[in-house]
Amino acid sequence: MGRLADKNILIAGGNSGIGLAAAQEFEREGARVAICGLNERTLQAAKETLGAGSLAVRADVSNLTDLDTMFATIKRKKPAQRRRRPFSNW
Repeated sequence: MGRLADKNILIAGGNSGIGLAAAQEFEREGARVAICGLNERTLQAAKETLGAGSLAVRADVSNLTDLDTMFATIKRKKPAQRRRRPFSNW
């Protein structure tokens, strides 16, 4: 397991360039990765370079309706994450 196991990461602009490179590295480190972007074709091409657990969503992050839809899609498609209790000696 990598350093980012059990972490969820969303990368806006993850369909190309440094965003895609970051998504690939986060995934190598064990994170569950979701990418978003404007171009459906490049999003799907980018998703093919990521693992089966990744998610690609077409969304304009400057549009509040798109953001609401994107987060609803991510919530619906991502597996439930186990909640951790913070460690405390109090």
